[in-house]
Amino acid sequence: MAEWRWECITDDLLDGLPSDALGAVSQLGKELAVRESMVFLDGPAFTGDPPGLRTIQRGPLMVVYLTDVRGERVVLIQVNWIG
Repeated sequence: MAEWRWECITDDLLDGLPSDALGAVSQLGKELAVRESMVFLDGPAFTGDPPGLRTIQRGPLMVVYLTDVRGERVVLIQVNWIG
């Protein structure tokens, strides 16, 4: 299995979020990376059209993200915490 990871588009994306939110973002990021690694098995050899911008919501957390298939990563673009 590939070493998929998640990361934020900018270093300050998560600044100011409470610890509950940071934990939820970390958990969701890990889950997305695992899921995408199972969906896109080719990783760097992928030749199709990558998925576009997607949104996922879990409780008070909403994340907008992109999947960089060839880079084997999930990139968080926007994080909203309503809590």
